Amino acid sequence: MPNQLKYNRILDALQELLKNQKMQTISVSDIAQTAGIGKGSIYYYFPSKDAILDALVERNYEKPLRTAKDLADQTEISPFTRMAMIFQACRSSSSEFLKSEERAGSDTQEKVFLRQKYVNHIITELKPVLAEIIRQGVETGDIHFSDPDGLAEIVLIVLAVKFDNSLVPSSKEDIERTINALILLLEKGTENPAGSLNFLRSPLS
Repeated sequence: MPNQLKYNRILDALQELLKNQKMQTISVSDIAQTAGIGKGSIYYYFPSKDAILDALVERNYEKPLRTAKDLADQTEISPFTRMAMIFQACRSSSSEFLKSEERAGSDTQEKVFLRQKYVNHIITELKPVLAEIIRQGVETGDIHFSDPDGLAEIVLIVLAVKFDNSLVPSSKEDIERTINALILLLEKGTENPAGSLNFLRSPLS
């Protein structure tokens, strides 16, 4: 059974190296040396350097994503309230990512690579959670929409791109305008009265 302490030391080592080096210049040997373990031990836990980065991304966002996933079971809470909390989880994850990237001092190509990892992870992990919450809302009659998975993906793509704010750089006002438009579409698409989902904006302010 893998040693969790050693596993985390490998992730800690990559995170430490990323503070001063670009990902493409970091070798598995560098990670092993920083972690204080043999290079061969790295491959017992990870098949490649990219796999270590994937695990690091997952660990960095573990807490907000776990909170979001727990919401799927909280059926006593309104689906829209849970969606608002999902929005907050997206923002929290994005903030943590951007802080870690600033510490890394990455160049443009590096940022694109790391952000692709971030966006993919957020959408992959949260899509089934948000889709399940939407499905529960459909069952209770709070939401009227025929494609929960599609709606969940649209919402998460907009949130991930806007909160990351690199693919389409925007001012704070532009981001708020886009989020407001997303909420308006949610109201119309789920057949809720105009203004009834205004509370979804509060976690974004």
